Amino acid sequence: MLKLMQLELKKFHLAGYIRSALIANACILGLFIIIALDSQSEGVPEFTRYAELLDLLDYMVRATFIIFASVLLCRFIVSEFKSKSINILFMYPIDRKKLMVAKLLIVLLFTFLSIILSEIIITAAVHLLNQFVVIVPDKLSLTILGQQSVRTLINAVAASFMGLVPLYMGMRKYSIPTTIVSSILIVALLFSNNNGATLGSFALVQIGFAVLGMLVAYAAIRRIEYKDITS
Repeated sequence: MLKLMQLELKKFHLAGYIRSALIANACILGLFIIIALDSQSEGVPEFTRYAELLDLLDYMVRATFIIFASVLLCRFIVSEFKSKSINILFMYPIDRKKLMVAKLLIVLLFTFLSIILSEIIITAAVHLLNQFVVIVPDKLSLTILGQQSVRTLINAVAASFMGLVPLYMGMRKYSIPTTIVSSILIVALLFSNNNGATLGSFALVQIGFAVLGMLVAYAAIRRIEYKDITS
């Protein structure tokens, strides 16, 4: 399995996606800087507690990488079926199910690690910036960090599986736009602010979408054995 994953990573040059993830981090951090400068000019801080800031950061990072996961799904899976280049792999003595599992694992792990590392990097950058420009007039305590770390870990696992849900729509007609648009709709549904609350903040909603992602992955792995890609 690891060998298959290594071959897939080599084929699709993951370094480019890592650069894109770092650019996404820079954009999120830039948005926080804009919010800080705007609130300073008005004399009223946008955030009064670190917990509020970290919650918003969590929403933004998860939303970003759920969409990012759909791009990876398009590259690793949907585009190969659309172009029928998957036929070449099927000619080799490779178990189809293992091949699909390897592709899905890459997307899952990349999404999970991106969310975790992004939140660490941006939180550290915001905390450092807060020493010079007041973003939040609060102190970042170990208690807040501990609580947020647990939430981040759980949310990252759930978001990684949520990111697989668009694969179902994308594989119906091997459509790249449909896959990406589906992920955008999911993000809009889960993270749209409604009187200070979001659907993505409810545990049952997260669990439901994560389970749906698992079912989509299972269906993709199960059906690959019977797929007959013909021109």
